[in-house]
Amino acid sequence: MVSKKTDAEKGTKLSRENIAYIRQMLGELRQVARGEGADMLCYLIEMAYVEAGDIQTGRRALSPGKGERDKTPGMSL
Repeated sequence: MVSKKTDAEKGTKLSRENIAYIRQMLGELRQVARGEGADMLCYLIEMAYVEAGDIQTGRRALSPGKGERDKTPGMSL
């Protein structure tokens, strides 16, 4: 029997995959920043890397109201 996933389950899986991708990219950027001797940039990227890891492991939730916040005028995503 094939199980049908709900939209919420699909969204959760997509979110996990997106966070994993972001964390991977941050790891690569951290290496580039370290190689360039950009200490402050390396630190900030490291903080984002740690945050993404915490979200992946469930130690930290995604921002509340995801998608419900006011958009910055003139910015589109």
